[in-house]
Amino acid sequence: MSKTNKVILWVVIVLAVILVALILWQALFASSSYYAVLLRTGDIYFGNLTKFPSFGLENVYTLQVTQDPENPLSVQKFSNLFWGPEDYLRINRDEVVWYTELSDASQLTQLFTTNPNLVPQQVQQPVPAGQ
Repeated sequence: MSKTNKVILWVVIVLAVILVALILWQALFASSSYYAVLLRTGDIYFGNLTKFPSFGLENVYTLQVTQDPENPLSVQKFSNLFWGPEDYLRINRDEVVWYTELSDASQLTQLFTTNPNLVPQQVQQPVPAGQ
């Protein structure tokens, strides 16, 4: 085997080891916690924060303003919006005002965990007596 082939083989091996290490690092240390991210535009998003390969959110939710005076805000699953985005939001770090981890006990975390697609819960109507 020539010297050039040996060098190429070692470079390929080193790159493969680095790739495997990055994949394992992401799998082992990926956050399953939910975060809130506020952008300069005033938009706020919720989801699982990712920092590799790019900064962003997975399992994304967003706030929507409603016309209901009793409930002026609602939380929507990002991928369920009418224009059909993917469930990943790449975020430009320069546009982030702040981000924070949500407590496991928060109402939003509980909602995302128990109803990840935010499907309206069916309320059972009482059956009238005599039927």
